Order: sequence, then C-alpha cells, then structure tokens
Amino acid sequence: LTSGTRVPAGLSGLCRVTDHLYLSNGRAAGDPSQVTRSNITCIICVTETKGVGSSGVEYVHIPVADSPLSALNCHFDEVADKIRSVSEGGGRTLVHCNAGVSRSAALCMAYLVKHRGVSLLEAHRWLKTCRPMVRPNSGFWKQLIQYETELRGCASVHMVSSSMGEIPDIYEAETTNMTPL
Repeated sequence: LTSGTRVPAGLSGLCRVTDHLYLSNGRAAGDPSQVTRSNITCIICVTETKGVGSSGVEYVHIPVADSPLSALNCHFDEVADKIRSVSEGGGRTLVHCNAGVSRSAALCMAYLVKHRGVSLLEAHRWLKTCRPMVRPNSGFWKQLIQYETELRGCASVHMVSSSMGEIPDIYEAETTNMTPL
C-alpha cells in the first residue's frame, strides 16, 4: 500500500456476510471490541491450534490445516448447521482462520450453498463482495464442488488445468498469462 491509501474497514475487521454470519482473520476475531460491537455469540475457529475465545461467546475449534490435502469437507454440514442454529436462536456467528481467505471462506461458502439456496458460484461472488481477498485453496475447491454436486446434483464451478496447476474455472482468466515461478 502506498501512503495515503486507506484499507476499507471491512478488510481488517469483521466482514458481514449475512445478518447472522461474519468472516474474518484471526487478529480481528481475537479483538474483543470488534466481537462485542458486532454482537457475535459464536466463534468458529478453523486453525491448527486452538485460539482464545471471548468471554460469554460460544467457541468452536475446527482443527484443520490450510492445505489442499486437508479434509475440510467433513466439517461442511456441521458448520453450516451450527451457523443456521445460532441464527435461528437470534445469535451471530463469526467464522475465521488465520487470514480469513481459504478455510473460513470455504466453510462460509458451504453454509451459503446448503442453507441460503445459492450455487457455489453465487456463494463465491457473495463472499468476494464483502471480503475481496477470499480464495480457498484448490483442494477446498474440489471438496466444495463435490459438496454442491451432492446437494444439488450438479456443479456450478469446475476444476480446469492451467499453467498454475488445477484451478477452479472462475480463476481461469486471471491465470492465462501467468507462468509458475
């Protein structure tokens, strides 16, 4: 960032996905004032090591590494259903990982596909509008595509070969002129 460039508030803080769902990085999730200000009642932490919750806030730890080989999909239903039940109880859920880019974004997308009736492609666009840097790793994309296919009978996103390896087709245009380092 050059001097004078301001980072939009949502990028460093809690990003509102729906009235009852927020997404952030670990630093913002660990800031009690942001958690309190957004009336968060449940924090879902998707990191290898358990973080510190806020007092009076339910804390769920999902120990998953940000690796394409990690099985995040075994948590899709559990997390999606938890977000919905917290919402039905009038609460708000914050899902976070270290950077708020891959693991937590993938889980939010699974929720949107399962309980908000949107396609995976629409879920990705939805998240990109509130947190532009979301970008689940290729392994999580494969799992999300499989999940959407199980839920809907078809997939709205497909994996394609590129110079950068296998990627979701939605990233195809941006990798056209790239060469791996």
